[in-house]
Amino acid sequence: MYGTGGGLLARKGHLIANRTQLDMLAERGVYEDLTEALAEGREQQSVLRLLNGAQLQLEAVLQRIATGNPGDARRKLEEIAGLVTQAVALNPDIAVAAILHNQQAMPYGVRHSVDTAVVAQLVALGLKEPEDDIRIMTLAALTMNVGMLGEHDVMQKQAVPLSEHQRQLIRNHPQAGMVLLRQAGINHEGWLSCVLYHHENEDGTGYPGARRGPYVPESAKLIALADRYCARISLRKYRPPMAPNAALRDILLEGKSTLDSLPAAVLIRELGIYPVGTLVKLQNGEVGVVSRKGLNATAPWVTSVVGLRGAPLDPFPQRDTRNDSHAIREVLLAPQPDVEFRLSQVWGGGALP
Repeated sequence: MYGTGGGLLARKGHLIANRTQLDMLAERGVYEDLTEALAEGREQQSVLRLLNGAQLQLEAVLQRIATGNPGDARRKLEEIAGLVTQAVALNPDIAVAAILHNQQAMPYGVRHSVDTAVVAQLVALGLKEPEDDIRIMTLAALTMNVGMLGEHDVMQKQAVPLSEHQRQLIRNHPQAGMVLLRQAGINHEGWLSCVLYHHENEDGTGYPGARRGPYVPESAKLIALADRYCARISLRKYRPPMAPNAALRDILLEGKSTLDSLPAAVLIRELGIYPVGTLVKLQNGEVGVVSRKGLNATAPWVTSVVGLRGAPLDPFPQRDTRNDSHAIREVLLAPQPDVEFRLSQVWGGGALP
């Protein structure tokens, strides 16, 4: 383990004696040495590369489905779902942070589907859902918006509110997507029902069928939950993004009406009050990014990036927000023009592009 400045903190095989020593190592910023891994012939896996690869491949297969030339879409989608699953298993913190800090990688429609699959997986794992159910749910999340693929990106870029025609396209896209998937040879009813019902609400105010909670598949509810969270924290031309903690607060309130309250509570438990990737200002004036969950939901670890006088920090220190001087003062919307960092500076080789 090495500190952010490169100094050796603990040799391989060293046993950590107690919690105090563990906290000390964490505060000083630990990571595996990439050069050592390469010297041993081990390839450093990158969550960011897995997710970017999933987005790139998904764009191609969704375009083929949408244009009626699907090829072997089912097999390819299974491979893409496997990439997302591998990324979440490798490092869920980086997978969550990428939702906020990797927004320029691909067109919105494709990126949003992968982001939704990541969050839906985390909630499903928190609920201890069966592995095969999570796989089908992931496939449904990846294909949930194929029924409005081209229009999705147009709406993302426009600076004016949605037109009535666009709103109708949105209301029709679950049914349109299910039809396209059937035409592509995908006949798994669980998968198709998730796509069809991922905009239904607990109180029956959703679409396309105004179904109430008991008549909506559980996996569709998880996709709906993840979809709302990811959409709200994403930058769009026609509306500003919400801060992650504010989006979670809204979802918790909606758990009393339009969303199932149990998955909503699990989402907050899994992400924490300040999800990884959230930009924050600390009580000491530093600006940083939440880099991992802490021992409780309200006190995550933060990697400080900018000092109290506005100058970039080098190296980036780790801050335990349980300490009064490092407590979170406020949440900042990403991106901030004066707060620049590479994901790999915060999360190491697992976040290399």
